Amino acid sequence: MEPDVRSILRKLNIRPSRSLGQNFLRDGWVLQRIAEAAELAQDDIVLEIGPGIGNLTSYLAEDAGFVVAVEIDKRLVQVLHDLLAGYRNVHVINADILRLDLKKELAPFMASSDGTPRSLKVVANLPYYITTPVIMKLLESDIAAECMVVMVQKEVAARMMAKPGGKDYGALSVSVAYYSKPTVIMDVPPDCFTPQPGVDSAVVRLDLHKTPPVELKDRDLFFKVVKAAFGQRRKTLLNALSNAGYIGAGKDQVRMLLQKVGIDEMRRGETLSIYQFAQLSNELYDMLN
Repeated sequence: MEPDVRSILRKLNIRPSRSLGQNFLRDGWVLQRIAEAAELAQDDIVLEIGPGIGNLTSYLAEDAGFVVAVEIDKRLVQVLHDLLAGYRNVHVINADILRLDLKKELAPFMASSDGTPRSLKVVANLPYYITTPVIMKLLESDIAAECMVVMVQKEVAARMMAKPGGKDYGALSVSVAYYSKPTVIMDVPPDCFTPQPGVDSAVVRLDLHKTPPVELKDRDLFFKVVKAAFGQRRKTLLNALSNAGYIGAGKDQVRMLLQKVGIDEMRRGETLSIYQFAQLSNELYDMLN
């Protein structure tokens, strides 16, 4: 059944906060599709980010063993407690997801009543102004999630899915490819939300790699090289990498590096695959050590 979000908000005397980027999903079919995309089972724990008034939370709680819902808006926390009172497998945390120690908060719920470890899945309707920082925190964390199902701005979904050579390909594309396999589940138009956002949205599922697709000698250096290559998109690799002081290599060293791996110094970062970035960073590691 489609939730009457407007009536609920009006009854609770709550106005969506622009500063928190609140757009409440109200389309019941979309809510169901998101829950289905997570492929939940009774031995799963779900980390839900941005539960709002709990309309997606209820779908998740029906199928998962436990749901930990993180909501930053204090006004909505009591609302969630009241609206989800019928579910004994939901725990609500009032916190900023970017400041939260995820491993610590999730630890008490990671085993079922018989001690069997639970699989962790993340489901999030992310405020668009913090989409990339939240996704990167989740990907880089050690919470060992099996998959993530996230609602993001459609153009961010395009960046997450992009391949080398395309206009949407960038540092986020490489990061997502390193940590996961992304799949677009569905596009979501603005009229599925209250209030309506000014952009189209998309639901993306990220299946986390058990083993990354490339071997790295220094993961931090790899991402520094990626950052430098895309930091000034119009610059050649030679200039982009040598201008980035945090790389630790001057122009002559970068030229030698590119020659060694067989990459034209006039190419731009947007043309390199994740495998070429790995080759570059591994050779750079050897050069600097």
